[in-house]
Amino acid sequence: MIRISLETLVIAGMTGLISGCHASIWGMYKDALHEGFRLGAFTRSIIIGVIVAVIIEIWLNLPLPDPRALILLFGLSYATERGIVEVWKTFVRREDQSKYFIPMQFSIRGVPVTSFATRLAAGSAYVAAVAGLLLVVQKLNDSASTLSHTGRAALGGMAVGVLLAIGGAWKDAPKEGFQIVKFFRSPAMTVFYACLIAQLTADHLLIAAAAIGYERATAETYKTFFFPSRSRGKFNGKPVLWPGVLVTRRYFVPVYISICASVIVCAAAAL
Repeated sequence: MIRISLETLVIAGMTGLISGCHASIWGMYKDALHEGFRLGAFTRSIIIGVIVAVIIEIWLNLPLPDPRALILLFGLSYATERGIVEVWKTFVRREDQSKYFIPMQFSIRGVPVTSFATRLAAGSAYVAAVAGLLLVVQKLNDSASTLSHTGRAALGGMAVGVLLAIGGAWKDAPKEGFQIVKFFRSPAMTVFYACLIAQLTADHLLIAAAAIGYERATAETYKTFFFPSRSRGKFNGKPVLWPGVLVTRRYFVPVYISICASVIVCAAAAL
């Protein structure tokens, strides 16, 4: 059995810090043009990333700093942080939605639900559905299955990818229309990453969860940095209120590239 040491927890915390920083930078890169740079919003993902990474390490006792463990922890931390933040923003946070083209608050057919109690009920149902799906995915660990390990990983990746796609379509389609390519983008990426992560662990629950993290990191990197002049969907058509951010945000790009490069190098070593 691997003993958890202070060194291991520090490494876990640094991994969470890196994953949270990755999410913070792409979030700031376009949002700050419309909302301004807010230190609290920027550091939120970083702080949550550190906390969840340490908790995950205490729970799983991963053999850090082994590259395989680092890659798995990065994906798990990313997915957990994104899940916490998105559930909070969608179902709990009270915020004026008029500044958005696509409401960030839980909506029905593009109309934000104003009742806090209704949002909490919907949020509880959503969290329960996610937990239920992950429990089903965990059943894929049954070695009696006729599918190969990679096949079961792909199935789990498909399940969580479809869940992401449904959530995205629920939010975006009323304003942007249903886009079939966009809908299947998430399942395709989660299947791809699940097949890769399957080489690192035999636990299909961890594989599916980490695949969510890497899908989010990849999709947001693509949308943010491959189309830097295009506003994020939620601000489509909204004016740029903080043009100075166009200059200051450039200083974060080298950090972002360094994080991406480090993950790729670590993944190469792990695989």
